[in-house]
Parts: sequence; structure tokens; C-alpha cells
Amino acid sequence: MEAFVEYILQFGNLNKQQIELLTKKATESELHKDEYFAEAGKAFKQVAFVIEGVLRLCYYNNKGEEITRYFIDENHLVFNPHNDEIFTEYIQAATDCRLLVFSNQDWKDISNTIVGWDAIIQKLVTKTLTEKLQRRSPLVEQDATTRYLMFMEKFPTLVNRVPLAYIASYLGVTPSSLSRIRKNIR
Repeated sequence: MEAFVEYILQFGNLNKQQIELLTKKATESELHKDEYFAEAGKAFKQVAFVIEGVLRLCYYNNKGEEITRYFIDENHLVFNPHNDEIFTEYIQAATDCRLLVFSNQDWKDISNTIVGWDAIIQKLVTKTLTEKLQRRSPLVEQDATTRYLMFMEKFPTLVNRVPLAYIASYLGVTPSSLSRIRKNIR
């Protein structure tokens, strides 16, 4: 909980009572590697903060291939920005994870109770989207080796934590191509 409070305080101020409200509404949860936090075709009615571990956002393309779209590591929020829509992707634990979980109703209660909460969350979302664009956009135009080198630069802690198949999928290469790339840059 402490890591979550510290994270939120980067975007605004909270008093002791507001922090206590957050603590009451949160539930700590564990997710084992390969378990799903959210699944395509189902309602996604939670907000989570990653305390420990790595989640990945993935989907299946029209050929049935699993594509990793993004990684979510420690000190990041996971939520569905379109609350009323059915989720179209999967959120899967790439490693064992510890999460702080809020139901959407509890999240709304926090928003209705804490003055300025929506402004804090808007700042947080803006920062997250900016990070996502900075991490992903340059990868699209590069060759596979450059994409991998940029991945290692942008996600330095993930290279040895998540399966290579997930990284290959994220980079748009086959696992065997990624193995060759890794061998050539050592």
C-alpha cells in the first residue's frame, strides 16, 4: 500500500483520512505466472496497481497468433479506460505478481469522496500515455536488432524477467529471430 500512496502523491496531495480511505478500499491480490487478470470478451471491472511483477497486455490476431502489445511493471496502474465496454484484450501475468486491487465501484467511491482525485488520476493517465508512446512509437520504424536494443534501453528490467517469446511478440519477430539477434549483439 505504501508504494501505491507514494505513487499517487507524485500527482497530487492527500491527507491522512484520504489515505486511510484508499487503504480501506484496496485488496492485495496475487497472480501467478500465466494467470489472467482480465480476459477478452468479459467485463473488466477492476483497477489494479502492480506492487511486484510484470503483466502483459496481449491479443490474438486473425491468424490466431498471440501478440504482446505492452508490458506493465511495478508502480503502474492497470485499468479499463472504457469502463462500460467489454474488454477486447487479455492481461496476463508474465511473472508472479502482487497487485493492489480496487473494484470499479470502490474506485468511483474514492473519486466521489476525495476532492481533486479525478485531477490526480488525469495527471497519472497523461504521464502513463506519454510513457507508452515514448516506449512504443520509435520501435515501429526500426529494424529488428535496433528494436531489441531500444527495448533493452526502455525496459531494462524486463529482459531477464519475462519469457523471450513475449518479447519477440512485442517486437514483431519470431523467437528464433530474437535468439539470433541476442547472440549477435553479445
